[in-house]
Amino acid sequence: MKKLFQQFNTLNILIIGDVMMDSYLWGSVERISPEAPVPVVSVKKKENRLGGAANVALNIQALGANALICAAIGDDLEGDEFIRLMEHQELNTDGLIRLSNRPTTVKTRVIGHRQQMLRIDAEMDEELSEADSGKLLYKVRELLDERQIDAIIFEDYDKGVLSERLVKEVVTEANRRKIITVVDPKKRNFLCYKDVTLFKPNLKELREGLKVEIDVTQPEELESAVKLLQDKLGARQIMVTLSEHGVFIQSEKGKKIIPAHIRDIADVSGAGDTVIATTAVCLAAGLDEFQTAAIANLAGGLVCEYVGVVPINKEQLLKEAELI
Repeated sequence: MKKLFQQFNTLNILIIGDVMMDSYLWGSVERISPEAPVPVVSVKKKENRLGGAANVALNIQALGANALICAAIGDDLEGDEFIRLMEHQELNTDGLIRLSNRPTTVKTRVIGHRQQMLRIDAEMDEELSEADSGKLLYKVRELLDERQIDAIIFEDYDKGVLSERLVKEVVTEANRRKIITVVDPKKRNFLCYKDVTLFKPNLKELREGLKVEIDVTQPEELESAVKLLQDKLGARQIMVTLSEHGVFIQSEKGKKIIPAHIRDIADVSGAGDTVIATTAVCLAAGLDEFQTAAIANLAGGLVCEYVGVVPINKEQLLKEAELI
């Protein structure tokens, strides 16, 4: 297992999708506003963090691999701050395009007495114009020509960066070059990801994407939904994350439910980002899909023990992976 984890350090993983900045305002609440029946938060601390597909990149980096991002941000002050955060984390910014016609996505959380009181989203979720999508596709092709890419992650948050055309062209090119493709989907493009290596919805996304009811305690219902999805997409592997029930993995080699490990859950934020990052590096390092699902399941559980969105700790993951 140690040899496998060392192999992560040789990998280049390309992440295409929706990046965002997570902004936090921490403070205390001592009174109610005289202007409206709302609490007044006296801000003590402010912090900006990388979010969305950029958090996937942080997890890739934490696992020892080299992360490359292709995404769109605004030509605005928030975009400047986003690039500063990426440079601070020593993440490559070559794959970013800056657009004057849409803002950088920022999610601001106001936290009083360690409790989230309000979230403010500044974003645009319209699909990129054909011209802007073409610019992003050009960046993807440029990186594929310049680097040895071992896996591509599509990180979809329904913010409009990933279009059906872009997905189709990148998957076709990746399959031509024999590059692994893994998908963390959302509702809008759910059935666009045809012929990918691995497709990873959670249970809610599976229900919404197929418009079916699934009782997770009835294995045949889950298996039936996954078969339907496999028929529609032609994905070689389907991995469904089931929260406290673990993960379900199916491929041409068979199917299996891997139970969740008992954890002291503090916060589930960012767990999906960790799972998709771990899945990509394990598959790229040559691990089979069942062992990959088991390690990704472990990784997702580990980050849930921490408050806030945090990348995986590689040493801690290795220690636990050696026990399975």
